[in-house]
Amino acid sequence: MAFGGFNQNQQAAPMSDINVTPMVDVMLVLLVIFIITAPLFTHAIKLDLPAAQSEAAQEKPETISLSINSAGQIFWGNDAVTREDLESRLAQAADKKPQPELHLRADKATRYEVIAEVMAAAQGKGLTRLGFVTDPKPGAATPVEAK
Repeated sequence: MAFGGFNQNQQAAPMSDINVTPMVDVMLVLLVIFIITAPLFTHAIKLDLPAAQSEAAQEKPETISLSINSAGQIFWGNDAVTREDLESRLAQAADKKPQPELHLRADKATRYEVIAEVMAAAQGKGLTRLGFVTDPKPGAATPVEAK
């Protein structure tokens, strides 16, 4: 066997070599199996598929940028607006198809009350797509860099 030779009178040390014969046998069997099954994976069935027309790709919704400074003044894009003007612009935006996305930028020192009023006005006019825009911390990894 693997532990000795023909001389039974001497104490022989165990054989320290790895027997790779069973591993080679298994690998050869796997190789034969893959050679036999590989052509089955490339076999294609010929089908005459029906043609279908898809709808036109939906256009990307407009983005509205609302900014609020620390004094509570509201800006639609770069234009300062009053609360009444904001209400009418939000109503016009809610009627558009597809409905625009509302990006809300608020100064760090802005009172939450002003932000809540703007959010309530947007929701009251029927705008459902609202997002908050923030600046990342310096040195923080962006989602692309985190991967």
